Amino acid sequence: MMKILIIVTNIGMYASGNLETGLWLSELTHIYHAAKEKGYDITIASPQGGNVPVDPESLKHFTLDKVSKQYWNENDFRLLLSNSERLSELTQQEYDLVYLAGGHGTIYDFPDDLAIQFVIRNQYEKGKKVAAICHGVGGLLNVKLSNGEYLIKGKSMTGFDWFEETIARRKREVPFNLEAAIKERGADLKKAFIPMTSNVVVDGSLITGQNPFSSKEMAKVVIEELEKTKN
Repeated sequence: MMKILIIVTNIGMYASGNLETGLWLSELTHIYHAAKEKGYDITIASPQGGNVPVDPESLKHFTLDKVSKQYWNENDFRLLLSNSERLSELTQQEYDLVYLAGGHGTIYDFPDDLAIQFVIRNQYEKGKKVAAICHGVGGLLNVKLSNGEYLIKGKSMTGFDWFEETIARRKREVPFNLEAAIKERGADLKKAFIPMTSNVVVDGSLITGQNPFSSKEMAKVVIEELEKTKN
């Protein structure tokens, strides 16, 4: 049975204290649903463990798609989100996929989390799949490989870009410019031709999605890439 680890945020508020944030729901539900349909073993973990706040913006009518609505209305799923595993307690486990779900909360607790860096490096150096979507790619920024190089150096990838941050009206709230940080690490950032539309980039065992609107395609691509490893 395929084992997958989905890492989510614990942060529910921007540093300014003016706005709530958290996990962007669809960036979890689509991969969760696709993996569940395949009968995969799924673990949801976060840096601190316990409660996973959900960004209220992701629960609005325009953003709450059918799959996300279905899970949000399930008590068992809500219970999972209030009792995530603590990532540091899972670092010795083996997974076929490690998936970094996004949401603005991740830009606070993903980039400098040592457990995330350890798990991602270990996963990648074993040739196993690493995936990240939207702001979740911030968890890849400071991952260094055993040779001292940044994991994303020279890689084709994507993530929430600065223009999308402007559209989302969060430019003044975020602690750093994710697009600039990705480029500073020497990665080749691939953007969707039209902002806020689906874009998924595969570079070897690294799979990245640009924004919430990539959630469905991202889940499809990740499952396809995982299924290839069975053969």
